[in-house]
Order: sequence, then C-alpha cells, then structure tokens
Amino acid sequence: MSQISVKNLSFHYEGTYDTIFDNVSLSLDSHWKLGLIGRNGRSKTTFLKLLMNAYPYQGNIHSNVEFEYFPYTVTDLSQTAIEIAYFIYPNNELWELNRECSLLNLDPKILSQSFKTLSRGEQTKILLAILFLKPNQFLLIDEPTNHLDLEGRKTVSAYLQKKSGFILVSHDRIFLDHCVDHILSINKNNLEIQKGNYSSWLLNKEQQDQFEFKQNKKLKKEISQLKTAANRTQKWSHSVEESKNGQRVSGLRPDRGYIGHKSAKMMKRSKTLEKRQQKSIDEKQTLLKNIDWSDSLQIKPIPYKTERLISVSKLSIAYGSHPVFEGLNFEVNQGDRIAVKGLNGSGKSSLLKLLSGVPLTYQGNLAIGSQLKISAVPQNPDKLSGSLTQYSQDQEISDSLFKTILRKFGFERIQFEKDLSAFSEGQKKKVYLARSLCQYAHLYLWDEPLNYIDVLSRIQLEELLLQYTPTMIFIEHDQAFIDHIATKIITL
Repeated sequence: MSQISVKNLSFHYEGTYDTIFDNVSLSLDSHWKLGLIGRNGRSKTTFLKLLMNAYPYQGNIHSNVEFEYFPYTVTDLSQTAIEIAYFIYPNNELWELNRECSLLNLDPKILSQSFKTLSRGEQTKILLAILFLKPNQFLLIDEPTNHLDLEGRKTVSAYLQKKSGFILVSHDRIFLDHCVDHILSINKNNLEIQKGNYSSWLLNKEQQDQFEFKQNKKLKKEISQLKTAANRTQKWSHSVEESKNGQRVSGLRPDRGYIGHKSAKMMKRSKTLEKRQQKSIDEKQTLLKNIDWSDSLQIKPIPYKTERLISVSKLSIAYGSHPVFEGLNFEVNQGDRIAVKGLNGSGKSSLLKLLSGVPLTYQGNLAIGSQLKISAVPQNPDKLSGSLTQYSQDQEISDSLFKTILRKFGFERIQFEKDLSAFSEGQKKKVYLARSLCQYAHLYLWDEPLNYIDVLSRIQLEELLLQYTPTMIFIEHDQAFIDHIATKIITL
C-alpha cells in the first residue's frame, strides 16, 4: 500500500490567467478505485496530466508508484495487438495477455490482427488489458466508455471491479457505481474526496445542494439589505458634506460651531460603514460564485398537426453488398421518446441520418410527415471554430438564450471569449445540445447526446426531457438515461 501525496498544487496554462487549480492538497491510497467527476471543462484530464508530470506546476506531487495514462497513443495502427503489447510493456508474457483478454470477453485470435481492423470497443479493451499487465502501476483511465456499447460497458465494468489502483474518468453513472470505491470531485478550482460510489456521492451532494440553496437565498437577501444600508450611508455622507457648507440638515439650524464639531465624526463613521458594508457584500458574492449550481433547462418543442410523425415498415439499409439492418418496423407518435439500441456497427447512426434527411440508399417504406421540423445532434463534435456569437448567428438562434443555456450547463463567462476550437470535447457537445434546445422543432434526433457530457449535465437533461416531454429518437449507451427517459425501445 502506497500513498499518493498532492500538496499545495496550483496550476494555470501558460499565456492565460485562468486558474485551474489553486493550492490543492490531498492524499490518495494507491489501492483505491477512484472515480474522477466534474463539469466539462473543469480540467479532469489536466489533473491526470499533472500527475504524469506533463505540465510545469507549483506545489508537490509525490508517489511511490508510477503513473500510466489511458488511452495509450498507438502510432502505428498496422501493428498487431501483440506487437503493441510488447512495445508498451516488453516484459509481458503472452499467457498473461491472453488471460486479461479472456476477462474482457475478447477472442485471443484478434491479438494477431492489425489494430486498425478492430472496432473502437475492441481497441479500448485491448489497451486496458495491456496496461493492467504492468506491475506497480497506478492507472489514469480517461473516459474509456466513449467507444463502448452497452454490452461493452458491462464487460469493462466487471473487469475493473476485479482491479484496483486507478483513477477513472467516466460520466456513466451505473458504470461508476460498479467500478469505484471513492469519488474524487472537481468543484471550481479544488478537489474533494469522498468514500463510496457515485450514488452515495450524489445523495450527499443533493443534501448539500439543498443546504446551499437555502444559504444562497439567505445570502442574496443579506446582500440586498447591505446594499440598501450602503445607499442610506451614502445619503448620510452627502448630508454631512452639505452640513459643512452651513446648510440645514435633518431639521438642524445651520449652527456652524455645532455642525463643525459633529460633521467630522459623522463623516468618519459613514466612511467606515461604507467600507465594512462593501467588504461584506464582496465576501458574500464570492461565496455565491463558489456554489456549483445545476440550473434547470428549457426546450422548445412544438406540436405537430397530426398524431403520427413517422411511419417505417420493412426498412433496410445496406452499404454496398453489406446489409446494416433489415426489416425494421416502427412508428413515431407525438410524445414518444424512442431509444435505439444495438451493438456497434448495427446501423443506429445510419437510421438517424436517414430520418434527418441524409440521402442514404434504403429499401422498404419510409413515410415522414410533411413540413416536419427536425433538430438533430450529431454523435461526434465536428471541428468547430470561431466565436460563440458567430456560431449562434450562423445557426439563426437567439444568442442570449444560447449563452444562457451554456451557463446553465456549467460554462464560465470567460469561455464565451474563447475560440470554439479551444473547447473540450464535452464543451463542444454542449454547444450542439444548446443549439438544439434553442430550436423550435416537432422532432429531436439526438445521436449519443451524453458522449463526453458530465454527470450533472446528464441529470439536467433528464429533468428537462421528463418535464417538457418532447418527441424524440435518441441513441445512447448510458443505461440509467435510457431507463429514465425512453417510452419505447427499438433494437437493431
């Protein structure tokens, strides 16, 4: 058992004034299974990189174990998994690699295949197997679920249950519950540790949020009272100034001897009160800024003219001679929230593309209502660039509403000044989601909307969809989200 000690850690990126971590101190046990959670853009990956000594920082990080970062970058995709394994860890034994692959439900035969021929899920599993071969390592596992389907997540979850000594970044709540025994949460510029899994952390957070909400209301009331008192003090100060000129103040006659004696004491007291009140206001407003709220969202669904929006029968899609899926039948009626499930490569994204108007070749019957307004969120964030204001103008949505939604998604105001290309993958995905929430639509087509999205934002989206009940079809591998949201399920 070893300790990983972090003392007085402070960090900001060179050339910026954004404080990422400010005087953070904590101690981790190298046998713990930690889940690292926090809002998108709160530097979860940066913290892992700091442990890897990838950036210069202030403070001290000490450990008796070596850190290993996942996912490992494979530079030559033509290599086989066995060749990659020996490159990463030359001392590994093939039987050990076969054992780890067996635990991940991988056929040993794929170890001899070119890495680029494997699915993203298979690549993820193989890299995990290789990295867990190395002794005396503390693994930093950064979002392994992004390329795993539901079955893949269950397999990797069961695999990690048997392991120890890692920090896992994941936004999948069920996955975290099964894999971790401690939660490391990032809130503003600090890190906090709590024993237990995600569910126990969430329960504690909800209780804390209720307390902070009450404190928030109390603080706002106190700030209002202080500002009122400060205004009165300023008026008093102004009256004292007038008294120096011999004017009538508060019913007093302009007796220069009396006023001259009292006005100096009154002026001194008023200035002291003004400073004290302003200091109190500033302190209380700082407390408000430190509360990590997850405000409620809104969506703009509009009713369609008929109950049925889409009708599909005997639908098949094929790429060349290879059928993706065949004989699909379903209907989309108003209020339906349909989850599309299936293994990677089963055609889920192809179905959503076809419904959104992408010209794909298909067979069967597809009837889409006339003048149906659709809002779509793609699976992967494209290469975004430029300002948020320019993006909202290009998309013909309200800039103020767009940015309000992003603020509720946890964006700091300073993010609005940055180029979109500097955003994290999760922040880019939130840009697409915020755009969709701003659009008036009859039907929402969301392809893996939670990919890269933090836990708090996932909860916000669930509450939104349950409150406004828009008609939608979505693809998602977060089982908790499916369980809470879907009214129908299509399996490909």
